Amino acid sequence: MAGPLLAPDHAVSRALVRTVPDAVTERLADLGNVPVALPVLLLAVAYAVRRGGRRGALAAGLAMAAVPALIVPLKEWTARPGPLEPWAAGYFPSGHTATAYVAYVGAALLVRPYTARPWPVAAALVLTGATAAGLVLRGFHWPLDVLASLLMCTPLLLAVALAASRGGRRPDRSG
Repeated sequence: MAGPLLAPDHAVSRALVRTVPDAVTERLADLGNVPVALPVLLLAVAYAVRRGGRRGALAAGLAMAAVPALIVPLKEWTARPGPLEPWAAGYFPSGHTATAYVAYVGAALLVRPYTARPWPVAAALVLTGATAAGLVLRGFHWPLDVLASLLMCTPLLLAVALAASRGGRRPDRSG
């Protein structure tokens, strides 16, 4: 593999990998596992549907279903080796990052119309950032793998935000 971004990507990775204990970074990386992230989104979908936000719930569900449809073909096409496993392929883009980003931010966007506080989006961004950091620090992914997933999934989340803002009701702030 070649390209102008690969040398800086490798340099950043070499500087960061295993600078934090594996026990910590593995737990952070695990936040992007489907059995961890998907239930968060499913709870938010159920909450939004119950509160009348069916359009946003549908958009969030479709966004999560689109993640493997976007990520898997690119992993197979690029066959990029991993930072610590140069014999293995399929690291670009990061499926764990994409899963965490769509699940946590999607959930926050579904809950946001029903709360007057900004904490859902802030918490989602912290969880997504923790996942991404864990993946890079542990050496499971190159930094560009993570960045590519975030960039690829942002349009999906913009669609969820649009649908959720049109389909949800804001809380009454008058009293």
